[in-house]
Amino acid sequence: MRIINEPTAAAIAYGLDRMGGIGERNVLIFDLGGGTADVSLLTIAEGTFEVKAVAGDTHLGGEDFDNRMEDISGNARALRRLRTACERAKRILSSAIETTIEVDSLYNGIDFCSTITRAKFAELNIDLFRNSIKLVDNCLIDAKIDKTRIDDVVLTGGCSRIPKVQQLLQDFFDGKELNKSINPDEAVAFGAAVQAANLSGMGNKKVQSVVLLDVTPLSLGVSVGEEGDMSVVIPRNTPIPAKMESGYTTVFDKQTEALVEVYEGERALVEDNNWLGEFTLFGIPAAPRGVASVKVSFDIDANGILNVSAVEKTTGASYKITITNDKARLSSEEVHRIVRDAEIYKVEDDECRKRAEAKAALENYVYDMRNTVNDEKIGARLSRRGKKKIKGAIDQVIKWLEGIQLAEAVEFEEKLIGVELICNPIIAKVS
Repeated sequence: MRIINEPTAAAIAYGLDRMGGIGERNVLIFDLGGGTADVSLLTIAEGTFEVKAVAGDTHLGGEDFDNRMEDISGNARALRRLRTACERAKRILSSAIETTIEVDSLYNGIDFCSTITRAKFAELNIDLFRNSIKLVDNCLIDAKIDKTRIDDVVLTGGCSRIPKVQQLLQDFFDGKELNKSINPDEAVAFGAAVQAANLSGMGNKKVQSVVLLDVTPLSLGVSVGEEGDMSVVIPRNTPIPAKMESGYTTVFDKQTEALVEVYEGERALVEDNNWLGEFTLFGIPAAPRGVASVKVSFDIDANGILNVSAVEKTTGASYKITITNDKARLSSEEVHRIVRDAEIYKVEDDECRKRAEAKAALENYVYDMRNTVNDEKIGARLSRRGKKKIKGAIDQVIKWLEGIQLAEAVEFEEKLIGVELICNPIIAKVS
């Protein structure tokens, strides 16, 4: 069994009959359904479907468009029968320029009847339609591909039939013809069936030649620092399978163990992301802060199974855990929510990351400088006065770091500049 997102399944349905002789093509799948909007960008070449980037919104779809039509009745108690009638009208307006919403005995025995035009429907939902186009732009930005390089724009999902949506999408791609060759109501199911046949070893030669290369829907990383900053090891939209690693050092003097907490998400602090698992690495040699080094590796396979390992470089002490696609991992709806929250809080998170980076730079400098001064060879070449001056500057900064509760990035940057001006010239003389 393997989980694939809906636009990727639609891409398989679209590309299966186009696998021979067309070369490599960049295909954007625009999936606007009843409850969600999803966009995927894939490169299709000789049976290989490589996902480049995905974007989505779980609160954007046909139900939201229906709700906007209910508002024109002026009745705050919009009943289920009214919603059904509005949904029917929405479908009709994809092929007709006007229709009537009729509900017998809607409220207190009063019949409801209202005419709505395609233009009025578009006016009521224009902001939502534009939000769906924004997803396309976000997907292209994540994939680092210009819209002029897209070969095919494929529509799927019932609401992709809405004329105004198609017009906005075509305008975004500078008049490019949209591909409507697949049935928007069946494409996802067809593509999923092809992938299932491929995984089970069934189906014809063409089905068995399909190779799907997906991406990570969210960034994967570990918690660092006292405030729990998110240190990303594998960024969002990285093609899988993938293996990446990052190096970390101890944060306390004589630290002999380290807690490795694994998260997925896009926020600056791990408390706003999804916890996946944790383990403790023992056997770190007791040394001054920043001397011992730990390499953390993330290895994720095509099925989304994540192996996380940590190794202390000098002793070889190591530990490893495996995180599978069980209840700890997020559903596609939750993934979209996290990405949407990251956009909402982007300014706040950027400030938080800037602050964390500035603080880490200052801490790394002063503790590295302290270790340098305490080194026997370098320390022996320093004059007593120079050593005293460096230690005084370092101790002052460390005391400040231990005493502060909140500080802006600029304060850390100013402290770093100040201590560098004192220490660097002295160290340069003996280097």
